[in-house]
Amino acid sequence: MSTTAALNNNHQNRKAASPLYENLCLRCGAVVYQVDKIGPLKDFTFFHHGCFKCANCKTKLTLKTYFNNQQDNDDKEVYCQSHVPKSGPGKLDGLSVGIKAALSVPKTNHLVNDQIRGSGKGTFDVDALGIKQALHTPRPFETDSHRNRESMAGKFDASALHIQHGINATKLQRNYKDDGRKIQEFLDEETQRKLEMRHRAEEDALYRQFAKKRAEEETHISQEIQEEWEKELAKLTSRFTYEISSKKSRKISGEDEKAMTVRLQKEKADLEKNMTIKLDRKKESLTRKLLEQERQATAELVDKQSKEMLNLISEKLYEYQQNQDTIETNYMSDETIAYPSQPPPPCSPLISKVDIYSDPLVFQEIDEVAISVAREDQHTFTDLVRLLISSCNNDIEKARVIFRWITVKNLNTMQFDDNLNADTPMGILRGIKHGTESYHVLFKRLCSYAGLHCVVIKGYSKSAGYQPGVRFEDNRFRNSWNSVYVAGAWRFVQCNWGARHLVNAKEVPKPGNKGKSDSLRYEYDDHYFLTDPKEFIYEFYPLQHEWQLLKKPITLQEFEELPFVRSLFFRYGLYFPDDSAKAVLVTDTTGAATVRIGMPTKMTPSLIFHYNLKFYDKEVDTYDGYSLKRYVMQSVQGNVVSFRVHAPCSGSFIMDIFANATTPREYVTGEPMKFKSVCKFKILCSELQTVMVPLPDCASGEWGPMKATRLFGLVALTHEDALIFSGKDLDIQFRMSRPLTDFMASLHRNGVEEKKLAKYVSCHVDDDIVTFFIKFPDDGQYGLDIYTREVNNEYFTGDKQLLTHCCKYLVNVGTKRV
Repeated sequence: MSTTAALNNNHQNRKAASPLYENLCLRCGAVVYQVDKIGPLKDFTFFHHGCFKCANCKTKLTLKTYFNNQQDNDDKEVYCQSHVPKSGPGKLDGLSVGIKAALSVPKTNHLVNDQIRGSGKGTFDVDALGIKQALHTPRPFETDSHRNRESMAGKFDASALHIQHGINATKLQRNYKDDGRKIQEFLDEETQRKLEMRHRAEEDALYRQFAKKRAEEETHISQEIQEEWEKELAKLTSRFTYEISSKKSRKISGEDEKAMTVRLQKEKADLEKNMTIKLDRKKESLTRKLLEQERQATAELVDKQSKEMLNLISEKLYEYQQNQDTIETNYMSDETIAYPSQPPPPCSPLISKVDIYSDPLVFQEIDEVAISVAREDQHTFTDLVRLLISSCNNDIEKARVIFRWITVKNLNTMQFDDNLNADTPMGILRGIKHGTESYHVLFKRLCSYAGLHCVVIKGYSKSAGYQPGVRFEDNRFRNSWNSVYVAGAWRFVQCNWGARHLVNAKEVPKPGNKGKSDSLRYEYDDHYFLTDPKEFIYEFYPLQHEWQLLKKPITLQEFEELPFVRSLFFRYGLYFPDDSAKAVLVTDTTGAATVRIGMPTKMTPSLIFHYNLKFYDKEVDTYDGYSLKRYVMQSVQGNVVSFRVHAPCSGSFIMDIFANATTPREYVTGEPMKFKSVCKFKILCSELQTVMVPLPDCASGEWGPMKATRLFGLVALTHEDALIFSGKDLDIQFRMSRPLTDFMASLHRNGVEEKKLAKYVSCHVDDDIVTFFIKFPDDGQYGLDIYTREVNNEYFTGDKQLLTHCCKYLVNVGTKRV
């Protein structure tokens, strides 16, 4: 695929993923989210699942049981069979004749939409025919050749009826539907708040226990230090008294006695200083010990309270369901999945994250709710959660809005008053202030108020300070995270790693300061919401094997051997072509090892990689005066980028690989690009039998002509590989697929000045063919950098546009390919 075609394709994909317009519920007037949409129905009307009821008796309807008013074309309401308006006796209008004629037509399966009407019920209008065809329209990933089919009733394709976007955007709904119950339908606020107040009283008692124990322990330590200080002070005084009395018996001078007194005062000061340091260290150790105990006690209390809250919600929902009509029961059994009242056992999910949603934009409205609620403070968890989930229509959206609220709230930087108590707006987050409640415990707590099963999982993580090859033998890398039960399975959530910061702001906007907040953009890492187990296992290893949620759990040793990857690795869709890829790569006797990373085809035109190589046990990235980067050869072949490392000496090295997605237009501006780490490896060279020399000092980045093709449309005609074996004369030829000008090439060789090699390179342009002529002065290894710029490029620096690095080759002269 050409660069232009790929960019157009990406643009179309993004366009298809974003909402084309907002659909409002005919019943309540609120926005109908994609995951809870019923419609389009008559005159392109839409309903929430919960609002899809008979306008007369409020009976819950389904697509099989609803009816429209055929007597009034302006009536867009829906009715049950008993209350749909009917024609009076003897009334025979054109519409009735049409209905009668339609009902008399022999049934044909390709015309009847059984999802819209049951057999023998209702009418066959234009809407029904159009919806039928839309439901048979190929999905976005199918070929375009079938999108313009015509039905027997005329040409009513999905685009004409504005249905295609709805079908594309409700991928989540097609794969999974819960019962869509909103908590206010079956549980009043006061009942839930009453239970919360009881829970808060339990927390108050627990915090009083914490404070009492801390005070007792600190008093005990202070007394111990005081007693020890007094004993040591008594020893000093006794020794001084003895020395003075001994000296006096020998008639010491006044100067000697004064010197002894000064020494005593100094020893007393040193003793007091040492005792103070010892007291501080003991207090610090005690604080850590007590904090760990308090966290454990808080987690146990939240676990108990979460179960009680979930039981309350389950009981009220059950009572509500018992009072519903049998039509309601049929509706739930036919088209919905009831959320389980008890947490199911952990097992591998049947569908992946991309099957639930492929673009975070499907949650745009939900995310905006979370951001809006986060700007204010609430007095109770009941108030907070009900505000958050008021617009949610299923369990996925509930988990999402809680996840986004935590990542937006930026709890680590919140300012708390010293006199914070439980009945203040921020009192509900006092556990965060005191350090007794983590993001994960808070997420579990909030999920329980929303009726979601959630657990806190403990284990190891490849977090800050981790390096490939490190063994998990102690508690340095202990961590915790969540698994929440949504979309019919347990799914991972890591709020702490998902949290980011506000862009263009130093602090969270204050309530009422809307002008400032309008320019803010909230960043977060979507990778850590509903992460697939096969990706999550690269960074997190639970102590309980079943919470890997893998079909085939791995051992701790296998976890340690997995390559160290970052979330960006998965966001770009990267993968390892070699199944045997390990975190530690052992070189051969020549010091060589290769890292290979695969890219999805759609990303190959835009992804740019860089790397850094340094010694494993020290912050040194040079060897014998040369940058260690010059011992790595990066190249791209097809959709695989390779990093060939040649260790210059025996030892251990760290190879960090970075990436960034950019466009050719952005690249040729010459603006600095920010690269982020995608993966990291340990390179172990235990034996080196060959002396390695650094690569020629060319521009950084990949070798070979692929870069020229991707970014400049310059196609290699003669040499498609990064490595060239040549004689003294070499011609390299390209074809321009778009206008370029001012070509320049520079030759590099270790130990030779670049200026001395300039005369050996020339360039000639004939129409769209560019040829570089090189005459090498001696045998050896050379590097060839090629630069160019676009014709009439609007992006330039100063008075003249600068040339941009296009590509580079490694040329071995006088050496035959082995």
